[in-house]
Order: sequence, then structure tokens, then C-alpha cells
Amino acid sequence: MIAALTGKVIRSAPGEVVVDVGGVGYRVHTSLATFSRIPGIGGEVSLRISTVVREDEISLYGFAAEEEEWFFTLLQGVSGVGPKLALKILSGIELARLRDGLSSGDTKLLTTISGVGKKMAERMVVELRDKVGAEMSVSSLSVVGHSVGGVSEAVDALLSLGYQQKVARQAVETVAASEEGPFPVEEMVRRALKTLAPKR
Repeated sequence: MIAALTGKVIRSAPGEVVVDVGGVGYRVHTSLATFSRIPGIGGEVSLRISTVVREDEISLYGFAAEEEEWFFTLLQGVSGVGPKLALKILSGIELARLRDGLSSGDTKLLTTISGVGKKMAERMVVELRDKVGAEMSVSSLSVVGHSVGGVSEAVDALLSLGYQQKVARQAVETVAASEEGPFPVEEMVRRALKTLAPKR
């Protein structure tokens, strides 16, 4: 799976960019927020990539920010929300407003997006409110800092969110052992939450 792309922009239009990486052009779908941060033709761009595989196609969705990619994945966990609708939601609602709307149960905000009816909006709130709340809590936890390492601090952060000791420690140690590390404590908690959110 492609997880990231860095290359030269050879074509772009709202919602889409083609990135040349080593002579190969990759067509990447983007939200309007990410598109606004893409340089002009010939400029270099780096995008986080979510690869969606279907029977008849492989699609790449690109994000300039980690939080937007996280929301893209989160939204697709709701029945009836596929990658295209998830991207439409991210294009139509600024991330901070989306986060606040899900946390507060603002279904009217969600139904401003074409394709999101009242029932789907209610389902999104019910299924995502706690997960978004947990993500928001990470930034306010006193045990979360910016120092590298800190497995015990990251575990404590997860415990304060209601996870069991064994599950929390296993998740954090897995993240800490990743070849992409070392990570600040905050990043360790965020990565662990992505896998633990459904397992509280």
C-alpha cells in the first residue's frame, strides 16, 4: 500500500492532483483544504496517502495534515460512508467545526453536506462522538508532553481514557517499537488511539 508521496505537481484541479514521482504520475484525490495547500505546476508536494482498493480500481486519497487523514479513516467506519463521501464531508466542513459538531451532536451541521441525511448524521454522532472526544482529550492531558520516549506516560494517558492496563501497554509498546519512531509522547498516544478506539 502507498502511505505517502513526495514529488512534482504536473496537473491539478479542485479535488485532484497528479504527482510525478520518479517518472510515474499518481492521481490523488484531495479535499479542498488540502488542495489549497498544494503548490502550482512544477512545485514539490508531500502528501500522506490513504489507499482504497476496490475490485475495479485502486484510488489514492491525499492529505496535507495528519488530523485530516485520521478523520478520513474515522468517517469511513460509519455504515454508509465511503471514501468519496468522507472526502466530501472534509471538503465541506472545516476540521475544527467537524470535531466540535460530532462531539456536541450537531446533526444540522452534518446534514449541510449533500449525501448526508438526518439518519446518517445521527448515526455518525452516535458512533463517532466518543472517538472524537478521546482524540480531543489527548491534547489536554497533563501527562502528554513533547519529549521523546515516555512509554509509561503514554500508558497513563490511555488509562485515564478508560483503557485497561494490559491493552494500553501493549498498544503503546507496539507503537514505540515502530521503525518510524522514536515519537513524542503525544504522537505515541495518538497512534495507539487509532487502534484502540474500538476496543475500550
